[in-house]
Amino acid sequence: MKLKILVVAGDGIGPEVTGEAVAVLREVAELGGHEFTFSERRIGGVAIVQDGTPLPADTLNEALASDAVLLGAVGGNEFNSLPPDKRPEAGLLQIRAALGGFANLRPAFAFKELTVNSPLKPEITDGADIMFVRELLGGLYFGKPREWNRATGEAWNTMRYTRDEVARVARVAFQLAQGRRKKVTSVDKANVLEVSQLWRATVTEVASEFPDVTLEHQYVDAMSMHLMNQPRNYDVVVTENLFGDILSDEAAVITGSLGMLPSATVGGKVDLYEPVHGSAPDIAGKGLANPLGAILTGAMILRLTAKLEAESEAIRTAVRKVLEQGYRTPDLARGNAQGFQVLSTREMGAKVRETVKSLLVNA
Repeated sequence: MKLKILVVAGDGIGPEVTGEAVAVLREVAELGGHEFTFSERRIGGVAIVQDGTPLPADTLNEALASDAVLLGAVGGNEFNSLPPDKRPEAGLLQIRAALGGFANLRPAFAFKELTVNSPLKPEITDGADIMFVRELLGGLYFGKPREWNRATGEAWNTMRYTRDEVARVARVAFQLAQGRRKKVTSVDKANVLEVSQLWRATVTEVASEFPDVTLEHQYVDAMSMHLMNQPRNYDVVVTENLFGDILSDEAAVITGSLGMLPSATVGGKVDLYEPVHGSAPDIAGKGLANPLGAILTGAMILRLTAKLEAESEAIRTAVRKVLEQGYRTPDLARGNAQGFQVLSTREMGAKVRETVKSLLVNA
């Protein structure tokens, strides 16, 4: 298997966590005789400083020439005074749009080893396994007109979708559900928003193509509550851009840390992968970042782009085994009250690599 991966580590803890993810992927490639090649480019704040733009043309060209893109995180407080289209986050929106991936897959699952990290009771989270399918190229993040008129003290954004945009992401959700527990929950605000009325009607229409999958609808405000009191009731959750961003981050409570969540963006020219967490500039360079979300994102690259299911599963299993053995990064240690062995970012990455190697060698 040949695989060309562009690494855009970005800002803050991005270089630290993507470095560990790449190291795990290199281990898998060496053990399996695969040819993975990695290139590096800039995006976000580091690109603004060095290139004068959050997404240099060279970065985008290299992305389009790759099989997959692995992104760390973008953003930093020093850029907050810039206009929205000049900030690091603009580079992220631009590369998403250019690569064309419209379906953002965000799994949220409960690790029994991390029940102490969640404020929810174990009997609520135990067994929870949700796949969020977030529409990524429409809604408020991309809709026009949009403007902040400083002279008049007004600002506006536009939530806009077409039927085709909704239908294509709904089909991704239903197809995923067919390989899971055959249930789709569509989230909207159809009691208030015309856009959500279009969303609900279109998803209902697409559901007729998948008679083996059950469809239910939820309002976004009710869904935010249900995620916290009955997460095991949900299988695949499909929703628009803003709602998906918020709900999938909320679901980190199920896992116990935002640092545990991976994501993949598919459906375009090149698949884009990134852990859900942000750049966390307050802990950057201190070895405190949790690399497991980035490492699990690497596992998604193997499953979705490379079609290496066994190797992908080995990474997921390795993460669980490392947690079972009592190893934690600081965000997971909870004051070390349980006697966990707290590891740095690099030490945690090394433990996962060691375990992956053992699993694949003995397979």
